[in-house]
Amino acid sequence: MPHRPGSTQPAPPTAPTVHLARDVPRQVVAERVAAQQWRRVGRGVYVPTGGATDKRSDALARIVGLHARLTAETCFSHTSAAVLLGLPLWETGAVTHIFQRSSASQDRSPEIARHTPFPPPDDMTVIAGIPATTLGRTAWDCASLLRPLGGLVVVDAALRAGADPAELAARADATVGRRGSGRARAVLQFADGGSESAWETACRFTLLRAGLPVPQTQIPVATRLGTFWADLGWAQWRVLLEYDGRTKYAGREAEAFLQEKRRHDAIVEADWRIIHVTRDDLRNTAALIARVAGLLPQAVTSGLRPRRELY
Repeated sequence: MPHRPGSTQPAPPTAPTVHLARDVPRQVVAERVAAQQWRRVGRGVYVPTGGATDKRSDALARIVGLHARLTAETCFSHTSAAVLLGLPLWETGAVTHIFQRSSASQDRSPEIARHTPFPPPDDMTVIAGIPATTLGRTAWDCASLLRPLGGLVVVDAALRAGADPAELAARADATVGRRGSGRARAVLQFADGGSESAWETACRFTLLRAGLPVPQTQIPVATRLGTFWADLGWAQWRVLLEYDGRTKYAGREAEAFLQEKRRHDAIVEADWRIIHVTRDDLRNTAALIARVAGLLPQAVTSGLRPRRELY
């Protein structure tokens, strides 16, 4: 899958500084929280205030804290491994996933999901000193555990980060009949490393689930201003979709808007049709599907049937 010039791949984040309640007197913890110097992100885990406060940063801090706390052999997995690997998630929950040798534990915290059996050495790696499942194993585990959209977001990003499609196919063949394998196989069927964000994946997922033809990602479009790359579409029908997020214009709204206007006009002049998709469009999927279907040949869109495997 070609990538547009300058595109980036997912990369592991920098581990945050965390403070464990076990390492300081209870009174000190209370004082620092009261003084807004520390903020609790999980059981016995605190981070300095003033840093990132999003769910993903908190999830990473919980992983670092739990790794320091646990004494049994542990391997972080599923969505927690995805966070360590820098893969996007459609939803970031408050649960930390780990593999351990045994599911028995005195710690029954609802913040921890324990999985068995322990992965083989080939399925394990170390990220910033923390043991985690490999890129391929993480993609497969997430595809097996999560709902289809969440699984597709992770697998798309894993492929973009270098996961081997043949490895994922082999995992699918080796796990036929196991819990979650059918869901994972459906996700792998439609995964595409050309997606550059979770929202681009969500846009493609909406089209796929409605039964539209599988779109191509990263489509090069030659225009009078040079070659532009569209997020996805169907080159055979000269139809493109572009996901427009707010960050696209952040900090340089006027300049970015004018550049995008020139780009759009040049693409249209080159005899392409283009639809710009926003988050609001993905909340009203019926209207989006109708807009897209109106640009495709009637022979393709008549009698559309939803892909039930993606529900």
